[in-house]
Parts: sequence; structure tokens; C-alpha cells
Amino acid sequence: MDSPLSGSRNSHVELLRIETDLFDLYIQGRPIHPTVETLHLHRTDDDNWVESTIRVSVGPYPLQIQSALAYSTETGTMVKVQGGSIPPSFYETQTYTLVIQKKQVKNIQFYHENVHLRQAIKPIGRDQSILAGTLQFQNEVGYTDLVVRVNGQTALIVQLEIFPTKLDYKTDYMNLLREVNEQIHNLAFDFLRKTYQSAQLRHTRHQSLTEFFAILQMIFRQLVDAVDRIQAAPHHLMKREQVLRDADRVKRVDRGNTTFLRKRPHLFIQDERNGFLNIYNNRYRLTKLLESRRIIHYDTGENRFLRWMLERIGKKLTELRRNVSAKERTSDPLLTKQLDLMQTQLRRLLRYDFLQEAGMMRHMSVTLVLQMAPGYRDVYRFYLMLMKGLAIQGDLTRLSLKDLAQLYEYWCFLKIYSLLKTKYELVRQDIIKVNRSGLFVALDKSRKASVTFRNPRNGETFTLYYNSLPSDNTEDWPTLSQRPDNVFTLKKRDSSIEYRYVFDAKYRLNPAYEGTSYHRSYGMPGPEEDDINTMHRYRDAIVYRERATGEYERSMFGAYVLFPYADEERFQEHRFYRSIRKINVGAFPFLPGSTRLLEKFLDELIEDSPERAYERSTRPRGTKEYYKDKLEGKNVLVGSMRTGQLADCLNKNFYHLPLKLLMNNQHKVLPRLEYVALYQSIKQFGAEQAGIRWVGTIEEWSVRKRKQITERPARPGTEEELYVYFRIGQWMQKENVIKPGGRGVKDCMLTSKYILDRAQEIAELKLETEEQLAEWREKRRRGKVRVELDHEFVDQAKRVLRIDVSQEEESM
Repeated sequence: MDSPLSGSRNSHVELLRIETDLFDLYIQGRPIHPTVETLHLHRTDDDNWVESTIRVSVGPYPLQIQSALAYSTETGTMVKVQGGSIPPSFYETQTYTLVIQKKQVKNIQFYHENVHLRQAIKPIGRDQSILAGTLQFQNEVGYTDLVVRVNGQTALIVQLEIFPTKLDYKTDYMNLLREVNEQIHNLAFDFLRKTYQSAQLRHTRHQSLTEFFAILQMIFRQLVDAVDRIQAAPHHLMKREQVLRDADRVKRVDRGNTTFLRKRPHLFIQDERNGFLNIYNNRYRLTKLLESRRIIHYDTGENRFLRWMLERIGKKLTELRRNVSAKERTSDPLLTKQLDLMQTQLRRLLRYDFLQEAGMMRHMSVTLVLQMAPGYRDVYRFYLMLMKGLAIQGDLTRLSLKDLAQLYEYWCFLKIYSLLKTKYELVRQDIIKVNRSGLFVALDKSRKASVTFRNPRNGETFTLYYNSLPSDNTEDWPTLSQRPDNVFTLKKRDSSIEYRYVFDAKYRLNPAYEGTSYHRSYGMPGPEEDDINTMHRYRDAIVYRERATGEYERSMFGAYVLFPYADEERFQEHRFYRSIRKINVGAFPFLPGSTRLLEKFLDELIEDSPERAYERSTRPRGTKEYYKDKLEGKNVLVGSMRTGQLADCLNKNFYHLPLKLLMNNQHKVLPRLEYVALYQSIKQFGAEQAGIRWVGTIEEWSVRKRKQITERPARPGTEEELYVYFRIGQWMQKENVIKPGGRGVKDCMLTSKYILDRAQEIAELKLETEEQLAEWREKRRRGKVRVELDHEFVDQAKRVLRIDVSQEEESM
């Protein structure tokens, strides 16, 4: 692909020139965004530019287009706008200068449906023959219509397509929109922004005012015409009516007069001269009679439906105007005028006589009149359209979308939610809370929202929070409150600590231009340094206050930036990715086609042992030395029991063993012992009762001759031997018995309380080194662990041979 010189790309050039018989229109700006060039975005598989849209059309006002030229980034020259497709030249976050120069003295105005762009183009010069200003689309992408009006009528429409600068438009952006709308319909929609996307109808249970107004704008003129057409020949019914009139004025006597007169004798007057009824030889004359006639009435189901529909549209427009006024946006007098004109038209239609006569609609039935009668069938079709929602990508109407930074934040949260939902069991879901009370749908940030999952392998739960924290108590913030986008919390077994991680969406990217300090430091695109600093702040500033002591502790174990970048393989060499393993602060590239790194990392966090999760965090200097003695100290004595000895020890709260068994390290071991664990062998107690079931706390210890220990009789010949005597404060029965697992304890051994509380088999008590503990912890997360020793008795084993994952239960 041939490219023009780079100088033309970085300097401002004329991007669009349209000459007409009334005015000329020019747009000037940079033809390409440097980030797009660096990241090589918006290209096809064969490395050609994708096509963008530039369409020029005329409106109702008579206008002759003399020429329409656009800048081509492929040739570096101006080319004719034919068919509407050229390489992209308009981008978000770039500024463009628009100039409209009049050729004739006419009332020429620039119009855009977004009030900010409309107000940006103003007349300048002494004779105001030029309209000029700058266009800035910020983070909004898609189509935009620039309209030139002459004497209040549309004369020229220029449709441009605005491309994103940090992600690919045809793939990443469209997939992002699709995935957001699949999770929550109409979440991506906004109201009268600077750009729009084409849309088509779709079924929905929750229609936003934005969707309603977009459809109504498209059909309103046709709806008014259809009701006017109905007014000429409204649907009606013939109703029979009986009227009491003077007898001499009745033309058609109703059959019901016989019954009517029988009950009303006062209507007969005796008149010998004019009487015409002979009753018992007396002549009578009638004064009143019932006359039957047929009249037209319009109180039909179809007219009731039509009135109800127009009134409902009027209420929606009233709600729409109220929300527009309440939005913190610049007031738009043209939009207000349009809404007022619509309301005026609706009030005019409702004053038609046939609608005034129609009553309240109590139920609706789809009759042949609604389906086939002229006017009525059009109204019913419009009603069905107004009840629907809109789906992005279609050719029916157009719809404004939220800016890309907001969409990216929504997508990041919804994508994390989707990744977790496909692998783990959903326990509770109240995170998809949306605010539907305004013009458009938005994720509700005013309420605490979370979703909880369960790991089916081990039953552990974890929770994803959106724009909130597990604790929003202001007392937990000694300085300022912090509110990251997404917080991921995990509750591990065998741990009372809740592990929390920040995943903050940032629609920012440093492209690492050649010669910049960022390129010299990192050598490739990545997140902004300010965003990484924000992650450090989140990790250090978000604290937890212990209710019992009032002390503050850091509650976040890691913080990560999610940013728009597609090349996951390359980014793994970036310093901000490698820093995750070192200090648990860094960044992940995250786009619809680039989610592998984050998905893998989430799985690691979920499968981590409590110790591994803790070790991911950065600890204060001196922590290793501070905890060294506590982690490596052996403060539990495990002793082998006999049948009778067990009952005496439990009943009399003591334990004893020969001193010679502890002779090697007696001056170091005894002062550090805090617990005694009783091992019951299979030989002595049977398979059902074997293992470690009882643990006692040591109150005091002493060295005595065996004969001085009176709780249990001494064996002959051992009376003078030295024994260690332990006074036990309380015996506690373990909830999870430590099984023999093919090993045993012959005499006694030492271990730590940390290992004792977590071990499932006796052989695990032999683990001593940090490497063994780390391997054991991680393999325990994947299933049952089998520790192989070089001896059948753990207290006589010299070393650990290997640590394997075993799913089979074994016993000695």
C-alpha cells in the first residue's frame, strides 16, 4: 500500500471541499491520528485502509452542487466524493475547522442536532458572510450529519464517519457495542449526542425514552397524516335510538309503543271529536309516541384505541421534556421548540369530534378495522413500532450512543461478569441494576451493586462489585473516599481474611511515539503512567477499620488498569505487566478480542491458596523477619497413644512422655511448646478411630521421675526414669480428623500449629521448608494431597520424597 509523506499526515490539510451555487463548505484538520498510525488501526487483512463514509446530499431547498472533493490518505490528494467511501480521515478527540463561505446574500445557518456542535459554528466578519468554528467530537464515534440550512430549510447534508483512535472500529468497537447490548438492552444508547449509529427495530421489555423519541421522530409526520386521513371518514357504528315525541309529529311508529303505552295511561286523552282509538265505546287521542331512529356514534374500540395512543404519546413527550430540562446539559431551544410543536399537533388531533366522543379504552382487541381500514392500519403499525426497542446496526432510524470512554467502562465490567459466569456458579445477582427513569438507561451507581459466584470445586465464594466497595461506611475513610470501577473480592477456606483486588477501566492509551520518554522507558504502547499511579493510590488508600480495635489496615491486595490494547503477546514484555508478579500493581490489555490474559489471571486468583493470595501483596520491609519465627516455629508435640492411656489423659487433663525422646533439643523445644496432639494408631484403636482427634493446650510443664506422676500407674522398672509432665488446660476435639493415610507416629514428633490446623494426613506434618509448604498449598487447591516419605513412621522419616495430587482416599 502506497502512503503519502508523513509530513502531510501530521500537518493540517483541507479534508473536505464542497462548492455549491449558494455557498462553499470547507473542513480542515489532520488527515490521520498519530495513535492510529502507531497502532496500525482500521486496516483490512491485506493491510489496506477500511472504507469510511462521506455522503453529500441536498435537501428540500433548491441547491446545485458544483463539486465535492475529499482528502484521500492513500494518495495524499483530493479526490471526488463518489459512492461515499474513502479511507478514514475523521477521528475522535481531534479538532476540525469548518468554514462556510456565502456566495449570495441569503439567510444561511449551520445546524447539528447536538447543541454544542451547533453553537460552535458562528458567523464572523463585518458582513457575516462567513460561518466558521471548530468541531470536537471528543470520545464519540460513529456517524454525524452536518446540515446547512437556507432560509430555514435544509439545503445540504454532509454525513461523516468518526473513527476511534485507541481501538479498531469495524471489529473491536462493533463487538464492544454488541456485547454491551447483549448483556443489557439499550445500555449503550444516549440522547442527541454528536454522533450516531444506524438502528433497526427489535423486541424489548424495557424501552427507554431515547428509543421512543428516535422512533417517534421518524414516524410522527406520517402519524399525523394518518389521523387526518381518518378524520375524513372515521370508523363509526349505527345506533338505534327511541325518542318520545308529539304523536302528530311521529313519522315512524316504533313497535315498542304498545308495551310503552300500556304502562302509561296518562298519555291518552278522551276526545270524541278527534279521537282515533275506540276503547269500550269511548274515543281517545294519544298525546305522545315513541319514534325510532338510527344515529351515528364514534365511541368504538378503534377510536378509543386511537385516542389512548395519542394521549400516551403526549405523556411521553411531557416526560421527555421534563428529563431534558433536568439534565445537566446546555439547554437546546430548538429541541424544546420541536417538542412543543409535537405537543401542539397532538392536542389538535385530540380535538377532532370523533375522538372527543370516544371513551376510555378498557381493553384492546385487534380488529379487522385496525388491520385493514385506511388510516387505522397505519396508526396501528406506528403503535407497534413505538412499543419496540432499537437494535444497533440497521437502516431504519438513527440513534445516539454513549461516548466511548463510558461504553468501555460498562463493557469492562460486563465482560468480567461474563467471563466469571461461564465458569462458575452464580449464587446471587443484583449487580445489573439500571436506572431507567431518565432519557436513557445507565448502570445505577447510586446503590451498592454486587454479584456473587461459587467455585464448584471447593465451595469458595467470590464477589464482583461495580462502582462500590464491600464497605461504604464513611468512618472507614480517614482521609478521602475512593471508588474504583470494579472490585473483586474472594473469601478463602481456612482464612478469615477477605482478599480484594481493584480492576479499573481506563479508556486511555499511550502509543509510545518514537522519541518520547514513554518509548524510551517502555519501548511499546501501554497504559498511562498516571493511571498506574492511581492504582498505587487505590491499593494504599482503600483501608479497612477493625471494629474491635479501631485500627486501620490496607484491604486491597492488588490494583490493575484495564486499557484498550489488542496485542496481548507483545504486552507481556511490558514493565507494567511484569510488575503484577512483583508488586501486584500493573495493567491488562482488555478488548473484545483480547481477554485471555485477564481471564487467566482471574482463574489464578480464584485458585490461589490463602497463603499464595497473601504473598501476592507487597508487604512492609521487615515482614519476613517479623514472621519468620512464627511461621517456622514448631509449637505442637504429637505423641502416640495407647488405648488405656488415652482415657486417662482426657479425663485427668495431663500428658507425659519420656524425657529421652526430647533429649536432642530439650533446651529449645520445651519452652516453645504450646499444644499437645494425640495420635491414635490403627493397631491400637482401629481404622475408624485412628488419626489425630484431640488437641490440648499446655498450661505448664515440668520434668519429673515417673513415680511422681500419679495420674497413671508406671510400668515396672520405669519408676526412676525422667519424664516430661504436661498439665493440659483444655482438650479440644478437631472437626477435621487428621487421617493416617498409610503412615503413623511411633513415639512423638514436633510440628507447627499452622500445619496441624490444615493437614489432612499424618505425612503432611513432616513438611518443614518454605518450598515444601508452597508446593503443598498450591496442590491442595487442586485436590487431595499425597506426601511421600522415606519411612513408614513420620517421626523417623528423614526427608520428603515428593508431593502429589491424589483423588483417592487411602488408609493404613
